[in-house]
Amino acid sequence: MMNANLEAKETNMLAPEEITAKDVTKTYLRWHFANEIPHSFERYLAPSLLYAMMPILRKLYKDEDQLRAAYKRQLLFFNTQLSWGGGVITGLMSSMEQERAKEVVNGEEVTMTDDLMYNTKAGLMGALAGIGDSIDSGTVQYIFIAIAVPWAQMGNPIGALFPFIAFALYQALLGVFFARSAFKTGKNATGVMHSAGIQTVIEMLSILGMFMMGILAGNYVKVSSSLEFEISGRPFIMQEMLDKIMPGMLPLAVVLGVYFFYIKKGLKVTRALVGLTLILIVLAGIGIL
Repeated sequence: MMNANLEAKETNMLAPEEITAKDVTKTYLRWHFANEIPHSFERYLAPSLLYAMMPILRKLYKDEDQLRAAYKRQLLFFNTQLSWGGGVITGLMSSMEQERAKEVVNGEEVTMTDDLMYNTKAGLMGALAGIGDSIDSGTVQYIFIAIAVPWAQMGNPIGALFPFIAFALYQALLGVFFARSAFKTGKNATGVMHSAGIQTVIEMLSILGMFMMGILAGNYVKVSSSLEFEISGRPFIMQEMLDKIMPGMLPLAVVLGVYFFYIKKGLKVTRALVGLTLILIVLAGIGIL
């Protein structure tokens, strides 16, 4: 009887604490602000992930050996995008570690194995990074810039500050949302990312991003023709003729030319800039632009 009481007392001492939504939020924010600080070529962003997870791991594993094992488990090679990948994976790892801690303390078979957790991270970190980079860095960032450009042109300092502040807030809030959602859904978090709602949002943002890129190109890529000559005594002004056919034809041609260059030659930005500059200089020198 005494031995049973001692075992029960020991089990209670090693029992994991309950993980709350506040803990998950804190975990993501630690990841968010430490993301690139301990970057290394051997582990990439794994030290940031471990730093984010440490408060939760301490609440879950009261046994020193189990805690050390959890630290090592979260310190394996890791690299992903800040909010989409970081948010989902920090929430998901918190959920899976909680389940493992309960299995260990209850003496149950461990289903949340090291391989399962790492394979889950490895399978998600690349896919989510691709989505996050294309949506955040390739779309949302430029929407904020497009909103702020008119303010900057008027000399309003908000035009310089707004894109940075708005984008930082957007990523922090989005990351917290994904972390909490992934923690609640546990192993089914991948289903959230492939749900109809999320896919609809991604598609809407992609379409909006294309519109914003077209607006930016039309308003801020300035290319016009200076070619003028006479036909039968009547002046022929090339730019006026192009505007009658389609306003903004030359800026569009430049943007599409650069786009097709990237498609054919790859994202060689320096070569594209040098080549475009030389072409424009030649066309300006012979009086076409």
